[in-house]
Amino acid sequence: MSRPITRVGDTGWVEAVCVVHAEIEVRGRVGRSAIDKRPVEGRVAVRALGLAGDHSCDTVNHGGLDQAVYAYAEQDAARWAGELDRELPAGWFGENLRLSGLPASDAVLGAHWAIGDTLLEVSGPRVPCATFQQWSGERQWVKRFALRSDTGCYFRVLTEGTIGAGDEVRVVRVPEHGITVRDLFTGADPALLERLREEEPTISADVRMQIDRHSRAGRRVEARS
Repeated sequence: MSRPITRVGDTGWVEAVCVVHAEIEVRGRVGRSAIDKRPVEGRVAVRALGLAGDHSCDTVNHGGLDQAVYAYAEQDAARWAGELDRELPAGWFGENLRLSGLPASDAVLGAHWAIGDTLLEVSGPRVPCATFQQWSGERQWVKRFALRSDTGCYFRVLTEGTIGAGDEVRVVRVPEHGITVRDLFTGADPALLERLREEEPTISADVRMQIDRHSRAGRRVEARS
């Protein structure tokens, strides 16, 4: 199924800005998680490592310059809410920004999105983990989330500033390669991802590892055929 990708001039808006409400205890080696994020009022400072008042507990797998801000689309959240028959308020996905009007999961890698006086660059998809599974309370949640591939997107911060609920979100740059965070997450076309490696200089080490993983999987499939 073809999906719309974001293009220069496309706009949306910020439904809510969310930061850590409280750390929770989780099973496994991580021990604690900052996934419990909830909306805050007013304007929130956005710095290179994320939003003021927000943080990650598992700094090995989350956070950093390439995962400074995480956005999830209201339309994707609403679809899940209908299927799960429960409310999924802003912040439930661990997102910093709940957005409307733009398909965050189909954002083009390396695209620039302007929000308020802040400029963000699309840096990758969210990869669901065991903590997300525990937080959801839903059976086989990670598998279901991965199969849907409505991952939302991470941003790195190019220009620090502030963001508030109601701000317009405007796409101001889209790389010609057109490869989206969903393309990267699913890895359905390894050759396309190799093009990403060649044409998008901003991709992170984590994205390169994801490309390598999909390439190895593709070679295994070819060897068996």
